[in-house]
Amino acid sequence: MPVCPALPVRACARSCCRRPRRYPSDTTDAEWALIAPLLPVPACQARSGGRPEQHRRRVVVDAIRYVIHNGCVWRALPTDFPPWRTIYGLYQRWNARGATIALHDALRAAVRLAAGRTAEPTAAVIDSQSVRAAPTVPRSSRGWDNAKKVNGRKRHLAVDTSGLLLEVLATPASVQDRDAARPLLFNLHRARRRVRRAWADAVYAGTLQPWAATYLNLTVEIVKRPPGQHTFEVLPRRWVVERTLAWITSYRRCARDYERLPAHHEAAVYWAMITLMARRLTRHN
Repeated sequence: MPVCPALPVRACARSCCRRPRRYPSDTTDAEWALIAPLLPVPACQARSGGRPEQHRRRVVVDAIRYVIHNGCVWRALPTDFPPWRTIYGLYQRWNARGATIALHDALRAAVRLAAGRTAEPTAAVIDSQSVRAAPTVPRSSRGWDNAKKVNGRKRHLAVDTSGLLLEVLATPASVQDRDAARPLLFNLHRARRRVRRAWADAVYAGTLQPWAATYLNLTVEIVKRPPGQHTFEVLPRRWVVERTLAWITSYRRCARDYERLPAHHEAAVYWAMITLMARRLTRHN
């Protein structure tokens, strides 16, 4: 079906350009109205010029969300979507140009404002999660987490105090949490200058705290377990990031690592959170 000629691809809202929802991962009309203005301008509308896009943006986004939600390989996209090479090509271009992170950050700001918070956070919570790797993950970017008995990768997260993602870093599972926390916090400081405090568990205790205070002007506060605790107990601040890890794991593409490059796994995590936040913002529409 051709794209409406009267309107740009990103702004088209006529009924002939709406794709009927076939899968649970498909965008609703309210979600698409929220996402469409945040996508990058098509090449044919940019100054540099380019060929018009042959497929509607909404179908592309639905296809990406289908893969993230269901965990299938790109080649196994249903036939009612455009060719998988087209979808995968746009997915990679958006990731490489920073469009995925820009979309994610805009939705996060909207969620925070809807909750009565400021658009940018001032505090964060960090933690990590080891994920088993599929055979497609090369040896050079995977490792063995002896504590969790996991052969794969480890994703390190920084979230705000409501659990929304701020930064994600994928490393081999053999990398210690305190070692990966430095680049994670550096990236967080570079992108979120207002963040001045971070909470973490006892694994991060040691040289990380003075390093963050000296070079990032960031206070890292360790949340320790109560003495003599032998049963499960919800700890202040730490439960927030644990809940975020559960949200991400509910998307099958993120439940196990299938990506050849760590950056591709990070992109999958961002798309999982994009879907979650878009649904949250349009929950009552």
